[in-house]
Amino acid sequence: MTPLARREIGRTGLEVSVLGFGGAGIGNLYRALPDGDATAAVHESFASGVRYFDTAPFYGFGLSELRLGAALRDEHSPVVVSTKVGRRLVPTGPQDENAGREGYFSPRPFAPVFDYSYDSVMSSHAESLERLGRRVDILLCHDIGRVTHGEAHAARLREFVHGGYRAMLELKRSGAVRAIGLGVNEWEVCIELLGQCDLDCILLAGRYTLLEQSPLTELFPLCARRAVSIISGGPFNSGILAAGSRAAARSHYNYAPPPTAVLERVRRLEAVCDEFSVPLQAAALQFPLGSAVVSTVVAGCVDGDESRNAARMFAHPIAPAFWNALRERGLVDSRASLPS
Repeated sequence: MTPLARREIGRTGLEVSVLGFGGAGIGNLYRALPDGDATAAVHESFASGVRYFDTAPFYGFGLSELRLGAALRDEHSPVVVSTKVGRRLVPTGPQDENAGREGYFSPRPFAPVFDYSYDSVMSSHAESLERLGRRVDILLCHDIGRVTHGEAHAARLREFVHGGYRAMLELKRSGAVRAIGLGVNEWEVCIELLGQCDLDCILLAGRYTLLEQSPLTELFPLCARRAVSIISGGPFNSGILAAGSRAAARSHYNYAPPPTAVLERVRRLEAVCDEFSVPLQAAALQFPLGSAVVSTVVAGCVDGDESRNAARMFAHPIAPAFWNALRERGLVDSRASLPS
C-alpha cells in the first residue's frame, strides 16, 4: 500500500489523508447494511491508506459512530476522526430497521432533534466519545443553513453563534478537539458564519464537485484569505457521479431522484470520459483536489468492494488533456483549478 499524501486542516497542524472515508452509508443510509459490510468498508479504506474518517450522530442515529469506532479499534496506526453536533438524539423506544426514517434504516431507538445550544453541543460531543470509544479530532456543526431551516434560519444561526459555537471553541481551547468547523450542504451559510466565527474547516457536501462549482465566486476566495480548509464531501453528488446516467433510476442527486438537467450534464461528462478512457468515478474523486483550499475529498463506502474501488479510482492516472477538455467544453468553471 502506498501512503496517501496529506494536507493540513487550516493552520491547526492537523493533517488528513487526501482521500477520506464518509460514514453516512455505514449508518444504514437508504438501506439496512450488515455489520460485517460496514466493518469491511472501514478496514479496506484503512488498508488503502485512508487516515481520515468522518461520521455524525445523525447517521443512523448513532449507528455510524458505533460501527466506525468498533472497526477502528482493530487498526493501530493513528487516524483523524471528525463528527458533528447540532442534533440531539432523543430516546423513542424500539424501532423497525425496515422502516426508513429521514433516509436511514436503523433500529437505534432514537430520533434526531435540531439543537445548536451550548449544552446540546457539549452533551453531543460527550455522547459521541462514548459511541466512538476514542477522541474526536475535528468537530463540525451539522446542517445549519437557510435551505435546511427555512424561516427558522435566523434563530438557529443566533442559537449557534451564541451557544454551540462557544462550546466548540471551549472544546478546542481545552485540547479536547483540534479543529472546529461546519458540516453543511449549503455554501451561503458558510459566508454568514465566517463573518462571525473563527473556523478551521468546512465539510462542504455536494457543492464543489465535477457537476457544480458554485462556491468559487465567494466562498473559496474567503477561505483562502482566512486559511479555512474545505473538506470536499459528496464528490459523487450523493450517487449520480458514481452510478452514471445509465443507472439514474437507481441513483440520487442531492439525496433525491436526479433531475433532467443534471442527467444531461452527466451524459456530457461521460462523453468526455469515454473519449479519454477515464472512469467517471475517477474524475469525480480527483477533481476537487485541484483547488488549494481543499484538504481532502471524502468518499462514502458501504462495503469492502466499494472502499477498494474508491482507492483504485482515486489513484487512476488522468492526463492533463482530459481536464483541459472539460474546461474548453464548458463542463467545469473556467476559474476552477484543475488537478495537476
